[in-house]
Amino acid sequence: MVKLIRNVRVPAEVNGRIVEMKVTEGANVKAGDLLAVIDDTQAQLTLKFKEAEEREAELNASNDVNIRDAKNSAEAATAEAESYKQLRDQGATPYWEMKKKVLEADKAILRIELADLQQDTAKVQYIAKRTERELAAHELTKRRIVAPFDGFVESRIAQLGEWVEPGSPVLQLVELDTLRVEGDIDALRFPGRIKVGTPVQVLIYANGDREKADPATAIRFDAKIGFVSSEIDLANRYRIWVEIQNEPDGNDWTIKPGMEADIIVYPKAG
Repeated sequence: MVKLIRNVRVPAEVNGRIVEMKVTEGANVKAGDLLAVIDDTQAQLTLKFKEAEEREAELNASNDVNIRDAKNSAEAATAEAESYKQLRDQGATPYWEMKKKVLEADKAILRIELADLQQDTAKVQYIAKRTERELAAHELTKRRIVAPFDGFVESRIAQLGEWVEPGSPVLQLVELDTLRVEGDIDALRFPGRIKVGTPVQVLIYANGDREKADPATAIRFDAKIGFVSSEIDLANRYRIWVEIQNEPDGNDWTIKPGMEADIIVYPKAG
């Protein structure tokens, strides 16, 4: 039997009202294509607000005015303190006046350290605001439902204007370019040969029951076994599957899930 490998009910990630449905049933889509949009007005406004906060934090982080001012003040205060020390040595100024100027110079030097700390803090705040902006942008993307893989829109579950919750299915998407032919094979007939990688031929009967169909009309694929079950059932059979590449036929596909098939093991060489 031909089966689907991927059959996904694509969900909403947030709650809200569906304001756009970009695809219809029967559409072929590529991975990343926009399928639907949930109302994102609040998310858009939040993102703009976070972008403004990030810009403000960036300006504060790059602002070194306070550091340069503190360095200039420290240089001036240090020079003044040195002058007062010389005056003190000459007996031209009281000790307490000289000591006051020395302490003011020390205080000015500490202001440099404080300014450095404030700028480092501003840089950390900038990183935090940037992260908040990235989170806001991520919240916005969660309102855009996109195709997780190349596929075929099997059905639209939610409708335009409908309110959805996180996890609510919006569309059913199936992969048709790669399909799986699954069946059982006689384990005793092919001892030691039924393993992953064994070459096989797949015959797919597009027009009817495999028991009645003419093998000459079957669609043929050369492939390799992709899976072998670890157990032999009571009828001495392995469950195996083979992947095949489907081909588009206009807006349709050549092979459809549900078609019946045969998997033929090539004769052993020699």
